[in-house]
Amino acid sequence: MTELVLKGGRVLDPGRGVDQIADVAFADGRVRAIGPDLAVPAGAEVKDVRGLIVTPGLIDLHTHVYWGGTSLGVDPLSVARQMASPTLIDAGSAGAGTLHGFRKFLIDGAPIRILPYLNLSYPGIFAFSQAVMVGECADIRLLDSRECAKVAAANRDIVVGIKVRVGRSASGTSGIAPLDMALDVAEEVGMPVMCHLDNPPPSRLEVIQRLRPGDVLTHCFRPFPNAPVTPDGRVREEIAAARERGVLFDIGHGGGSFGFKTTRGMLAAGFLPDVISSDIHEISIHGPAYDLLVTLSKFVCLGVPLPEVIRRATQTAGQAVQRPELGKLVEGGIGDASVLELAEGEWSYRDVLGERLAGKQRLLARGMVASGRWFDPAAQPTIS
Repeated sequence: MTELVLKGGRVLDPGRGVDQIADVAFADGRVRAIGPDLAVPAGAEVKDVRGLIVTPGLIDLHTHVYWGGTSLGVDPLSVARQMASPTLIDAGSAGAGTLHGFRKFLIDGAPIRILPYLNLSYPGIFAFSQAVMVGECADIRLLDSRECAKVAAANRDIVVGIKVRVGRSASGTSGIAPLDMALDVAEEVGMPVMCHLDNPPPSRLEVIQRLRPGDVLTHCFRPFPNAPVTPDGRVREEIAAARERGVLFDIGHGGGSFGFKTTRGMLAAGFLPDVISSDIHEISIHGPAYDLLVTLSKFVCLGVPLPEVIRRATQTAGQAVQRPELGKLVEGGIGDASVLELAEGEWSYRDVLGERLAGKQRLLARGMVASGRWFDPAAQPTIS
């Protein structure tokens, strides 16, 4: 493989405390060297990234990229280039009955890294669109713990956990039962759970009290109802207790699960999410989430320092899926990187309730390195 050298960028790796102007060289799919004024071998591909930010390869912890196999899936390589994110974690698009197709046709051989949570529901998320919306956990007949455990164990090299969706939309009259089943499966195979929660029932309290250290509550800054913050801005006791025992909190913006009011309250209380993710799918890609970079930009514009924003899409995202080798730039490490611009301008960001946030900064993709290979950025979404 031809060596690749990124010249003169601001290398920002919050997980290792690195923020410096340096070159980054890649060879044989790994990081060969990081430092100022690196020598360029003959025949190397060189990218001038002066004035841009070079981070570890961004990890979007919550995506839906089973394109062609599910109604909500978006094309993985296209969105990876759009977001400069060489690692996409698919949040339960496929279940035990459909993972084989996802793996054969999209995951295996992809030029980027796709790691799925396996949905507790046998068919996965099978009816998610503007026209038809059926929660995959609403029919208990679709949930088979043994099949889920068997397929998760057989695909342990790629499956990062068990996904379950509960709430009035996702689990209907099944209520909290799918979460109890998912936790049982996860314990059997030694994996974490990622739990989606929408409108009650079940309640936030019922869900959060069940989650274990290392489990992920996604849509963690959702608006009322089931919001994590009280009307007067206090973090709810059960949320604080869950963090204390090691439950992880993921944004999972999506089309219905992120509110500025909730976020302002949580940030004011000093409660930052562990992970910032997009929940990009066929609906949310058109707004208000758009993609990971737009979601990260909202936190920048809400006053979270850029290194802390980047940390939550690199180091802590890798830890959440028990892949600590991801989300860092280190000599000899995985050859992934994201090249970004922090652009100045006037942008209007939306939450899922339509509230507006005027922002003067936006992160834009200027390129991506996946396993040492350069990818030009895709067109950036026009937000409105």
